[in-house]
Order: sequence, then structure tokens, then C-alpha cells
Amino acid sequence: MKKYCSALAALLAITFSSCIKNDIPYPHTQVNILALEAKGQDQGTQIDSIACTATIHFPEEVDIYNVEITEVKITPGAETVGTPFAGPIDLSSPYEVVLRLYQDYTWTIIGRQEIERYFEVDAQIGATEIDAAAHRVDVVIPETQDLKAVRVLKAKLGPAGSTMEPDLAAGGTFDGSEPFDIKVSAYGRTEVWTVNVATVESAVRTTGVDAWTCVAWVHGMGEAGKNFGVEYRLAGDDEWTEVPSADITVNSGDFTARISHLSPNTAYQARAVSEEFYGETVDFTTGGDPQMPNSNFDDWWLDKKIWCPWLEGGTPYWGTGNKGATTLGESNTTPTTDTPSGSGWAAKLETRFVGIGMLGKLAAGNIFAGDYVKTVGTNGVLAFGRPYTDRPTKLRGQYKYTGTNISHSSSDFKHLVGQPDTCIIWVALIDSDQPFEIRTDPKNRQLFDPDGDYVIAYGSLECSQTISEYIPFEFELNYKSTSRRPKYILVTASASKYGDYFTGGNGSTLFLDDFELLYDY
Repeated sequence: MKKYCSALAALLAITFSSCIKNDIPYPHTQVNILALEAKGQDQGTQIDSIACTATIHFPEEVDIYNVEITEVKITPGAETVGTPFAGPIDLSSPYEVVLRLYQDYTWTIIGRQEIERYFEVDAQIGATEIDAAAHRVDVVIPETQDLKAVRVLKAKLGPAGSTMEPDLAAGGTFDGSEPFDIKVSAYGRTEVWTVNVATVESAVRTTGVDAWTCVAWVHGMGEAGKNFGVEYRLAGDDEWTEVPSADITVNSGDFTARISHLSPNTAYQARAVSEEFYGETVDFTTGGDPQMPNSNFDDWWLDKKIWCPWLEGGTPYWGTGNKGATTLGESNTTPTTDTPSGSGWAAKLETRFVGIGMLGKLAAGNIFAGDYVKTVGTNGVLAFGRPYTDRPTKLRGQYKYTGTNISHSSSDFKHLVGQPDTCIIWVALIDSDQPFEIRTDPKNRQLFDPDGDYVIAYGSLECSQTISEYIPFEFELNYKSTSRRPKYILVTASASKYGDYFTGGNGSTLFLDDFELLYDY
């Protein structure tokens, strides 16, 4: 009884003191843009609640200086400061909007518009360099050409429907001995573009090499319409090897050759060729061929009821969602002796509903290169990625899968209930400065986007069929750039593709073993 009286006295003291001074802070609630649509956009808006940005993509027919916002949804209870969406807005540059709920949050609306631009002249060397922000065009021609009468083959510098003065769209000549100005008009606005013409003595140039591990990409430039080639050799050798024409791609006067079957950590030389002319000889050294630790999933230890895919006391490389699953149940990513070879261990990923009755959530069996950071309520925060700077071409491994019909879903995927579940294995290379943070809470959900600006390469395998015995798999990574160097590798597998949305089939099970990164084509 004494204990309860003391608690009551403390409660009364707090109540009376609150009448004198209110030191209770306002709630801290992240205010987000949940949906944003604009007239004329040609794909879904990309919303990043970490960076507080919403990116809208438009075709070139849309006037990006006068964009009409047709739908806005923000965190319930919040409000916009002022009337930022009352009329057309200018998205030619980032547009800031302030949202308020106890505190102010600044969001940035970004407009993205890809405009097809080209400017080609007769006997041009290499492809034209067009700087849309600076309104600048740079072309190169042989020094034997007449600079005072540069003949235009085709030109378009503005959006669809724009005009040029002088009108060079269908050809014509101009004096390229000094910078030449062109007025480009669209939607009642006029921009002045400057064309600069440079000359070179050589008919072909080797402009660079992107050296991977067993693959190198050699770039050259020459006169458009000529025959192009590339040769390479080991550093110190006398004999050159010609790259097959099937491995050379040409874009006007620019060309790129893919050299395969090189050796890791080896010095080579390459040069561009056009007709009887040779470009500069460029030295390059290939990279290494590292493998991910515990790629055969033989190392595990049991931390109370959480299975961890590394040795006790060792350094984790692979993470799982087991910390989240065990808040209401048991680990659903576990080791198994059911392996392709009959020895060692493999990873077993099982999707399960964890909880009692209606209280709980579907937890997809998963494994990923990275760390499980924390659980917030019944939602997870994960860090996807491990430091990595090489460029693999494929992921190889072995798997089998038993998929059930989708039994649980979020509101976004109700239409999938009853359909076969799908497993997924994917790899991505990113050049962000830190691992990619995954958040499954619908209020501030952030999931990986293969089309994100931070992504250099991505590849995946999906399967919705039952595979009762292990089979090998191999899939290729598709690169956006041959020159960008990654900072992190993301490798993820899940027994339920839409597990991040708590959608999948109770009992779907994926077995994995013998992951291997490949570095050749």
C-alpha cells in the first residue's frame, strides 16, 4: 500500500508542477511527402524521405518552367507553409517546399527532363560534346577542313517544337573560325547557344581505357563514317591482338571496344585504329578478383535464439532479418545441412508469419551483405552494402525453392493474395558514400531502387516455381557506366520478393549455397 501511495504522490507532484511550467517537448514526427503528381509527367515520382526530395520526370514536350501539380499527399496532420502548389511552378531548378507539424521540414522538388540534343558537322572527329547547362556545343574536325565553311549535317538543341536562328536544323554552313552563336527559342523564351570548333592533326585518337578485372573498355574517336578498330597487348610484348568487330560499338565518330578474357592485376597496352591510322598507345592495369567472405555459407553461430551467418567472435559480412523476426518468433534464416554436395552448410531462408493470432507480421526469410541496424516497433532498419571497388560481371551460385501462394500482404499488394510467391536474388554496385539504408516502416519507408542515380550496376534472378533439387544459377550485372567505380556491393536474397512490404507466402523457402562473383564475359 505504501508503494502505491508514493506513486500517487509523485503523480500529483508532476500534475501540479505542470500547471506552473511546461517543459514537455513537442513530439518529433518526421513530415513527409507521401505522393506527388504533376501534369505531363512520364513516370512515377521518386520520393526520398531521407534526403527529403521528390523527383519528377518529364518528357521534352512539357514546359518544365511552368509545371502544374495535380496531386499532393503529405503526412496526416501536417500542413504546407504558404501555398507552394497554388499555381504553375518552375522546376527548371530545385523548388523548395516547407512542411510543418510542430516543426518545419524543408523538402526539395526536383524536375528531371531528358531533351534529345544533337549537332553534327561534316568530317567530324568523335562525337559532339553538348553542355546543356552552359548552352555550349564543342565539335572537332580535321585541320584539313575549312573552318570558315563548316557544314552542318543535322542539329537540334532545344525541346520538341523549338526553333533555331539561324536555322541549321536541315543543314547549312557557318564560320567556325571563332565561337558561333545560335538563338534557340521555345515556350516564349530564348537561349543563346555557342558552338566551338577545334581542329586536330590525327585522324584517330585513343581517348581512354576503363580497366576492370578480366575486361577492359577502350574508347576512341575518329572521323564519322570510317572503319574503326582497337588493338591490345601485354605490356612489354611486341605483338598486338585485334579486338573482334562484334565487340566494338560505334556512335558517330566515337567508338568503344570491349576486351574480354584478360588476367587480373596485369599490365596491358591498347590503341585505337582507323583505316591506316593509329591512335595513342595507352597503358592500363586490370583490377583484382575478390570473393565475398563466407560465400559458401558454412560459418554460423547461435546467439541465444538469433542465428548469425558468421563465426562467433568473427567479423560479420552477411546480415539477416532474424533480429526482427525473433521479437515475435524464431529465426527464419538458418543454417542447414541440406547442401548441393551433401557436406558443409547452406543458408535456409523461410518466410513465416510471426506472432500470435492476428498480432504479428509476415517476416520474409532473407540474407544480405550488410547489417541489421535496429527494430522500430515491428519494422526493421537495415544497412545494405559492404565496401567494394572492383567490377564483377556476374553472380553464380546454387539454389532451390519451394514457394507457397501469397497468404499475407500490405494494403498495396492485396491483389497478389492467392498468387504464387516469388523468390529473388539480386546484386547491385553503388557509389554512395555509405551503405544504403533500408526502412520498412510505411510512414517513412525507403527501399532500394535499381534505377537510382547512385546505382552503377544491377542484376537479379527471380523464381516463382518449385525447384525441389539444387540447380546452378548465373546472372549478369547490367552496367550504366563502364568508368564509374563502386564504393559498395549489395547482395540480397529473399524467399519473398515483396517481403519489404510484409507480403509473401507463409512457408515459402529458399535454399542458397556457393555464391561466386565472376569477372569475365
